[in-house]
Amino acid sequence: MKILVTAFDPFGGEEINPALEAVKDLPDEISEAQVIKLEIPTVFHKSADKVKQAIIDHDPDVILAIGQAGGRYGVTPERVAINVDDGRIEDNEGNQPIDSPIQADGQPAYFSSLPIKAMVEAIKAEGLPSSVSNSAGTFVCNHIMYQILYMIDKDFPGKIGGFVHVPFTSQQVVDKANQPAMSLADISRALQAAIRAIVDQDGKGDIKKVGGAIH
Repeated sequence: MKILVTAFDPFGGEEINPALEAVKDLPDEISEAQVIKLEIPTVFHKSADKVKQAIIDHDPDVILAIGQAGGRYGVTPERVAINVDDGRIEDNEGNQPIDSPIQADGQPAYFSSLPIKAMVEAIKAEGLPSSVSNSAGTFVCNHIMYQILYMIDKDFPGKIGGFVHVPFTSQQVVDKANQPAMSLADISRALQAAIRAIVDQDGKGDIKKVGGAIH
């Protein structure tokens, strides 16, 4: 099995992106699966172009995108991506689409094809906080998750893909009062657990486990 793992460069005034740093720390092989690492720009559409080229070049079985979600306490696999860009801030090239469809011929939303509940349980088994997230936002994280699933739907049938958000690292919250954080080592450990779950559940689908939210 080959797994393409992508992560964004820093954005929003941050000096680092914990997603990228954690992905860099991943081993090149996890549970006998080859891990291919790819840095992508925090830029609408350009990020998707780079991912599509990597899929063509490497022909991975799985595309797993990782992004930063400052303010979250745990590592959160995303359930769904919606077909809208609505940038609260500009991306790294000054683009700020508002209420724009990502793909005119795409579905209103795509659900992750990763075993997200198994991933959550694997991360929690490492003693780290994790839960299913039901909103990836409307910035470039949602954008790339949607684009990956759109590409799978239109161009790369048989592959699976999805997205995981990670918290700030401790160094990022030094001047941010009451903001949760996780060490980079723990973020990397959580991602390794999530990838092991993807490999373990290959061909089996997801586990049946409560992972919903009241609000």
